[in-house]
Amino acid sequence: MFTKHTVYKHDNYNMLTVEVQGKTLVVREISDQWGEICHKFLSRPELMDWAEKRFLPEDFPDGSEGLQQTMEKLKSI
Repeated sequence: MFTKHTVYKHDNYNMLTVEVQGKTLVVREISDQWGEICHKFLSRPELMDWAEKRFLPEDFPDGSEGLQQTMEKLKSI
């Protein structure tokens, strides 16, 4: 059985979810510009490395506070 975590959800079209499938972490980015993009990671450090490179404070409606909350949620998965 897979565990699904919602990391953030700004509205119906902008969200990030992480599905834990055994040792594999499947990240789904859904945006109103690009649709759904799926990433697969084999470890949590690999996921965190990707997230640190991928997200900027400008990507979030509430700036650096939103980025910090997102990173904390990803670390807790």
